[in-house]
Amino acid sequence: MPDLLLELRSEEIPARMQRKAAGDLKKLVTDALVEAGLTYEGAREYWTPRRLTLDIRGLKARSSDVREDIKGPATSAPEPAIQGFLRKAGLASVSEAHVHSDPKKGDFYVAHLVKPGRPADEIIADVMPGIIRNFPWPKSMRSGTASAKPGALRWVRPLQSIVCTFGSETEETRVVPFEVDGLVAGNTTYGHRFHAPEPITVRRFEDYAANLEKAKVVLDAERRKQIIATDANTVAFANGLELVEDEGLLEEVSGLVEWPQVLMGTFEEEFLAIPSEIIRLTIKTNQKCFVTRKPGAETLSNHFILIANIEAKDGGKEIVHGNGKVVRARLSDAKHFWLRDQGDLPDLETLKASAEKFDLDLKKPLDQRMAKLDALNVTFHAKLGTQGERVARIRRLAAELAKVTGADAALVDRAVVLAKADLRTEAVGEFPELQGIMGRKYAALQGEDAAVAEAIEDHYKPQGPSDRVPAGKVGLTVALADKLDTLIGFWAIDEKPTGSKDPYALRRAALGVIRMLLEKNIRLPLGSVAKDPDLIAFFQDRLKVYLRDMGARHDLIDAVLTPEADDLLMVARRVEALTAFITSEEGQNLLAGTKRATQLLAAEEKKGTVVEGAVSADLLKLDAERALYAAVETASKNAAAAVAKEDFRSAMEALSALRTPVDQFFNDVLVNDEDPAIRANRLALLAAIRAATGTVADFSKIAG
Repeated sequence: MPDLLLELRSEEIPARMQRKAAGDLKKLVTDALVEAGLTYEGAREYWTPRRLTLDIRGLKARSSDVREDIKGPATSAPEPAIQGFLRKAGLASVSEAHVHSDPKKGDFYVAHLVKPGRPADEIIADVMPGIIRNFPWPKSMRSGTASAKPGALRWVRPLQSIVCTFGSETEETRVVPFEVDGLVAGNTTYGHRFHAPEPITVRRFEDYAANLEKAKVVLDAERRKQIIATDANTVAFANGLELVEDEGLLEEVSGLVEWPQVLMGTFEEEFLAIPSEIIRLTIKTNQKCFVTRKPGAETLSNHFILIANIEAKDGGKEIVHGNGKVVRARLSDAKHFWLRDQGDLPDLETLKASAEKFDLDLKKPLDQRMAKLDALNVTFHAKLGTQGERVARIRRLAAELAKVTGADAALVDRAVVLAKADLRTEAVGEFPELQGIMGRKYAALQGEDAAVAEAIEDHYKPQGPSDRVPAGKVGLTVALADKLDTLIGFWAIDEKPTGSKDPYALRRAALGVIRMLLEKNIRLPLGSVAKDPDLIAFFQDRLKVYLRDMGARHDLIDAVLTPEADDLLMVARRVEALTAFITSEEGQNLLAGTKRATQLLAAEEKKGTVVEGAVSADLLKLDAERALYAAVETASKNAAAAVAKEDFRSAMEALSALRTPVDQFFNDVLVNDEDPAIRANRLALLAAIRAATGTVADFSKIAG
């Protein structure tokens, strides 16, 4: 079966857009072909800074014929009705129709139409112009002389050529002819802009990829990444260093070069006095370079790795020199930020009111920045006030939470009032991703308690499922207060996540709270801080997702989770204990008996039967029901006592004593006795079983 090769070559595509664009091209083309009746065996997309490529294998050479039956009127219908049918079916006369019979409706006309298939070339030529014109770039532009015309092609960067060839391995490929804004699809591409600017004639994917490689273009982005990573590590190792790996930067630089060449540059050691985080971000953000360090060292070396796109005749000396000049200039700026942040602000007199409000010491640089943040009335959210007002809210909430976490209240308070101060530092102004990190460094420089400095960085954590939770109690308390204030505030102004939209990352904040409570074993009834039942329900939904991701069964979570459950640690512990119990033989047998009891009760209650709330011992006539009653009484007391001690495993063990008497009861006892009083008493006994197991979970919600 034939193969299709498609290449859209343009000026440089922004690295961040390439991977998605290649995936979009694959989906748009394959969906359009399938919709037109063509099947294929496989498709793979490729991308470089200057091209999107699609390789489709085993594409049908022609779409299948399509049969369509159009039912017409009865043969006895009036002439106008028959003529209307003929026009609809495209028939010249009624003789071209078939007559079908129906026992009830009689004879009627049917048109059997066959829509012939189309050659794949024709289909490709039809669908491609629309796909190219309507391609979903996040940003696009018009270019060239045609750009002034209405409806001119918009592309991420000027589109320069289109390759579209089609054919099987046993025949010569042919160009699929189509045109977009004056660009006509052909079989000519170009290699590396500098090393191989000559045109390359291609037939199918194999020679296309091989010729591009000869023309200094590595087509496969994953292979470019591998080349960069391997060569960068090799160069670093050869110089007695190790590469500081950065997957995001690796992805980006692989989208900046078609022929990656790894080189090493240096900068003056005096810049190593700047924090490593600032050095790394300065070099990464401005020059897209990797940093290095001595093996096992925490701080960086003064060597960086850069990725060039050409094989320079001088071995890369000029490239290294040029990058080094820019790196030094940027590090000089960074050093300036770092030192200025440690100095006094010029307008301290205007900050006294804010300093008094937050108990700040204006002799200390970080305190000054917090006072400035408040004095400037920097907005947190239009409906939730300023950053200063938010810090005041977090301060009050953290004071209450410290009683729960056991953190030192004074250290918590100090950490809260300094937690957002680095938002007014020049380092964070330049690199927002360093917020918290720089606050910790500046706090340590001005002699803050180590727990306070740590909390300033950690209060943003965890920022995702793979991020750690805060290490110390002070940081944990401030992080809880920060995230809870965010959630409570946005719920109060009705800015909740909807569908896939969550612009304020509230799901992430809730998951962070859940992880901190569970991983640090914190008992916090959320209803005591979050008064909104809808917010409690949101936490419960996030908890369900978290526990399911941890391997818990959804039915066991539902069996434990009640609308009132706001102590998430206790919910998790109940689920853990129930999971262990219900997977045991005793648990399975008790579940079967309990479900039989609850089903009988549910059937009676559905009829309107009122089940008594207490069992009468005098009406227990059989040994099996007396034994069950005694077992239920004992199990209920023991389970309730264990639950009160939050010992859910012992509660389960107490309930397991019901297994044998429940089984014996259903073997020996007929619940629907002829005597109404005995029948009602036995239903009350079943209700007692339900109530006993309900001290731990709603067994009726458990599958099995």
